[in-house]
Amino acid sequence: MSPEELNLNEVTRLDTPFLPEDVHGLHIGQRVVLNGIIYTARDAAHKRLVELINAEEPLPFDMEGQVIYYVGPTPAKPGRVIGAAGPTSSYRMDAYAPLLMKNGLKGMIGKGTRSREVREAMRLYQAVYFAAIGGAGALMARSIISAEVIAYPELGPEAISRLEVKDMPLIVANDIYGKDLYESGQKSYAV
Repeated sequence: MSPEELNLNEVTRLDTPFLPEDVHGLHIGQRVVLNGIIYTARDAAHKRLVELINAEEPLPFDMEGQVIYYVGPTPAKPGRVIGAAGPTSSYRMDAYAPLLMKNGLKGMIGKGTRSREVREAMRLYQAVYFAAIGGAGALMARSIISAEVIAYPELGPEAISRLEVKDMPLIVANDIYGKDLYESGQKSYAV
């Protein structure tokens, strides 16, 4: 999608967990505000989730229709729900993401590009990837209204947490149609 085709004033409101029609209506470049419950997980937690799936053991949360935010938040200051909560580089979860999508994951939030295998899994399993504002952890934390560690507390900031978010600002970076905002953005400026 070219910059001219985007209406940058339009914002889509989404609630979790996602239904199939939620992801079908999303296209790269689309601005979104996300509301509801999402889960945090980085590479160490992803490895454990994949091990549970492979062992046919129950997961710490029902993956169906859920969204995972790739974040390791800082400790909360007094009176705050959470500390800075900026996205981490998503490529570190690429080895694990396809299996999680196969098991119902419908959305991922992070920063940076995804591998060809992950983009193909998004098409196959009908999931999307959102880009969050990198370097703005305090801004992203404003959208988090509650946070609770639900698994692997020994991982510290990389534990799995259940977050309730309100109006979290995101941009669709990869959609179920195989489109990639990073790739199309570069092409639109190529000489």
